[in-house]
Amino acid sequence: MSDQTTDAATETFVAHRNLLFTVAYEMLGSAADAEDVLQETWLRWVEADLGQVRDPRAYLVRITTRQSLNRLRTLARRKEAYVGPWLPEPLLTTPDVAEDVELAESVSMALMLVLETLSPTERAVFVLREVFEIGYDEIAAAVDKRPDTVRQIARRARQHVDARRPREVVSPGETRAALESFQRALETGDMQGLLDVLAPEVVLLSDGGGIKQAARRPVVGADKVARFILGYSTRHPAVTLTSVPTVVNGNPALVLLLDGEIDGVLAARLEDGRITGMYYVRNPEKLTRVAAETPLTLR
Repeated sequence: MSDQTTDAATETFVAHRNLLFTVAYEMLGSAADAEDVLQETWLRWVEADLGQVRDPRAYLVRITTRQSLNRLRTLARRKEAYVGPWLPEPLLTTPDVAEDVELAESVSMALMLVLETLSPTERAVFVLREVFEIGYDEIAAAVDKRPDTVRQIARRARQHVDARRPREVVSPGETRAALESFQRALETGDMQGLLDVLAPEVVLLSDGGGIKQAARRPVVGADKVARFILGYSTRHPAVTLTSVPTVVNGNPALVLLLDGEIDGVLAARLEDGRITGMYYVRNPEKLTRVAAETPLTLR
């Protein structure tokens, strides 16, 4: 490949990089693995005969999808050996992600966890069709299936996700208000304050990855969740627990600090004004993207 062709290939790849990262991240739930997929996509892109590529964006998305599917199968084996619940890697996102309602919902912790319940091919088809609005023929080329088969997979995946995704769209303001109430109760040790903001059937998932202490199983019910949350301060009275509002995966969240050091990121799912799901990532290997913003895009 000539220097001029390499420059053109680089320019095209960089122009679509944020899109490709978003596709890979939504398929994998891991920024580190998404970056590996982009590296593999780049290597295949520079080897391609660009003169034969009619639509560079579609071609790059196709390579990214195929590499993500390969990576998903590797991730599945890794998750089987994972200690405790596995949660998506939280990303500190730019303000425009929160402003794009569709993008913010598609990368929310709640929906990303629903996507974990799909097969690799179902997840790829759902993400490409429902999130990025890519045509069936293009998806078929990416996942190596017939277009009519892709339509069936898309319908099945959509029904599966719709049955499990949050029933209502919650505004960022509502989520922030609930998290502010949670924050006050947490920092003052107010048991009743926590119970007031938690739904009776709330579920807490905590991801320590076997590196940090975390509940090995989901904690279910407002009373158990509140006691679990306040229990740390009770067991470690010399440690100062504070929290800072942030925006993770396009949605309001909290960064929890122990004596000023980041301990983890807490995201929440709301229904009817109360918290029904709490997602606490403590695994330090998954906290590398909460200091600097990660740009995401659907286009």
